Amino acid sequence: MRRILISAAAAACAVLLMWYSWSALRPSGGTRQETLSVAQTLGGSAAAGYLRADKPRRFSFPADHGPHPGFRNEWWYFTGNLQAADGRRFGYQLTFFKTALTPAAVSRGSAWGTNEVYMAHFAVTDVAGEKYRFAERFSRAALGLAGAGGTPLAVRLEDWSAQQTSPRPWGVRLSAAEPDFALDFNLASIKPEILNGAGGLSRKGATPGNASYYYSIPRMATTGTLRIGKERFTVKGLSWLDREWSTSALEPDQVGWDWFALQLDDGRDLMFYQLRRRDGSSDPFSGGTLIAADGRARAVTRDEVQLEVVSWWESPVSGARYPSTWRLRIPSQGIALEVVPRLADQELLTAFRYWEGAVEVRGLDGSPSGSGYLEMTGYLGAAAENKGPLR
Repeated sequence: MRRILISAAAAACAVLLMWYSWSALRPSGGTRQETLSVAQTLGGSAAAGYLRADKPRRFSFPADHGPHPGFRNEWWYFTGNLQAADGRRFGYQLTFFKTALTPAAVSRGSAWGTNEVYMAHFAVTDVAGEKYRFAERFSRAALGLAGAGGTPLAVRLEDWSAQQTSPRPWGVRLSAAEPDFALDFNLASIKPEILNGAGGLSRKGATPGNASYYYSIPRMATTGTLRIGKERFTVKGLSWLDREWSTSALEPDQVGWDWFALQLDDGRDLMFYQLRRRDGSSDPFSGGTLIAADGRARAVTRDEVQLEVVSWWESPVSGARYPSTWRLRIPSQGIALEVVPRLADQELLTAFRYWEGAVEVRGLDGSPSGSGYLEMTGYLGAAAENKGPLR
């Protein structure tokens, strides 16, 4: 769903840009309090005039890799697992979120004028070094500070960017740098675009329009360089792209989600998101997609998937208590997996506090192993009052 993820950036970005200076928005030693709630920001209704994901549409690539004016929220979500020549493992996340403050652009006299704001998250998991690094940026789509579009496609926030390099198979160059870590990667799609939900319409609730247009590229060959401190590593591995755009998403009783993007060693890929209700139960609109090695895909319903929390991890900074080890089974497909974080602490202490990081996939009962990414939101504060075993 991958991400309704913090589309919450949405309306919130505008408020944050007015309330905080750039330095205040950057992580500061893990002591800053969470500013925004995913449930509060994604809940409620949008102003009239925005387009909504309320019916199936025809997708066209590579055009749909670009922005979709008229919708309130949109994101480009890159994650991956990589290895250096010596076997050292890394995970990464580079994600761009675009929020429209009005349904249509408004003519303004100032060069600072815009109806769009951007948020981006950049994180690297150094498994051997047992270190998780992350950064966050906000900017308005003015004066060349941030934007999305062009031919070929370019999505950027200052000097963080995703630049299309090839239309088919689709390729993209990712670039981002912070003082203590940086990446420069080339990605090339191995599998085609996969439409999630009902032909790309991913419903999150019963309210009309509480849905997104959602597709994934579940396997992208990835090569490039990664800098950790003063060390540079030549790495290769697999990345996953998730793309969504929408105007509204969560229902009032939905407080968070658990999102799995798993690449199995037998060539299959699995995306599954569990929407969680306030009482801790799984929402009926949870679902996902199972992609065969040859790219054929089938929808996966909530009732097909058995999820069990094996252990928990409590953040020493935020106090949030997250599931740590999961067991995921789809008996009808012969899938039995244990999903284990590469590092226990992969919590982003950003404007939205959530856990997102690289995971190892261990096959059970003859199932294949693999790697992937896991995202967990809604475990902080009142939204996480129910801390019993999730199933």
